[in-house]
Amino acid sequence: MTDFIDILTHGRRLKAQTKELSVAELQDVATKLEKIIADREIEEAANLEAQKERLAKIEAIRQQMEEIGLSVEDLEGKVVANTPKKKRAPRPAKYAIEVNGERVTWTGQGRTPNVFKEQLDAGKSLDDFLI
Repeated sequence: MTDFIDILTHGRRLKAQTKELSVAELQDVATKLEKIIADREIEEAANLEAQKERLAKIEAIRQQMEEIGLSVEDLEGKVVANTPKKKRAPRPAKYAIEVNGERVTWTGQGRTPNVFKEQLDAGKSLDDFLI
């Protein structure tokens, strides 16, 4: 596609590429290009008009906000004090086991500690370790 654009925008290259076309074919191409240009101008004018309307609406809203005394931060909700989220208290231990004079506790959630897993594999039940 860039080769086509390069040829189309370069005078000598365009002339070289179109030398085999007849005058009627060149006029047909020129007519099609003029139509494309006219359509593009209409499209750009419509886009420009839509942009002007959009900017006018934005300015009207901005003036209304000034009259009321609002700012963009008010709309974003940043005025409300940021209260830090309360950290949840750690869960109390539900199971405990004594290993080598050391007490190991577990809440019952997450990965099962190895000392509990070994005892469970040995045939004990979790109910044996309830606190």
